[in-house]
Amino acid sequence: MKNAILVHGCASKEEFLSEQFPSSSNSHWFPWLQKQLAIRGIQAQTPEMPAPYEPRYEKWKRVMDRFEVTKGTFLVGHSCGAGFLLRWLGENKKEGEKLALVAPYLDEMRKRQDFLDFTVDATLQDRVGQIIVVYSTDDTVEGVKQSVDMICAALPKAKLHTFSNKGHFTLEDMEKEKFPELLKLLV
Repeated sequence: MKNAILVHGCASKEEFLSEQFPSSSNSHWFPWLQKQLAIRGIQAQTPEMPAPYEPRYEKWKRVMDRFEVTKGTFLVGHSCGAGFLLRWLGENKKEGEKLALVAPYLDEMRKRQDFLDFTVDATLQDRVGQIIVVYSTDDTVEGVKQSVDMICAALPKAKLHTFSNKGHFTLEDMEKEKFPELLKLLV
């Protein structure tokens, strides 16, 4: 049976604690994508990762370890969530059907301390059926372009999909909570 796990990125403490914004797992295009996958018979989960404003790898790993990840699993990560999935998959030698990395962020400057302190595992491309990297040329988050380049160099089988008008793929940048282009790449 196919399943999907969608991992959100990091948020500022102000955004996370504000009543004005939904939780990280319920923001941007995540609820829409989760429902679209469910409609297509793919059970999708969007876990709320602990303290996304000061992420700790071991805490996020404990959450992720609760899920069954098999050859039929679709994994989607946004920003820091994409970096987390790369680290988690590499360290745990997990398999999957598809891995979508949306505006992936690897934090080369270590602004998030050791959260993303790892080397991309090149053997990942032999365990995951398809790796999709999604990038927008107007992304203003420092380090995303460098992260995309690093991922594509480490995983040459990854397929890069470039947009020019999606920013960091947040609701503010996309002006809608739907992301049909990603859904098309997944199913």
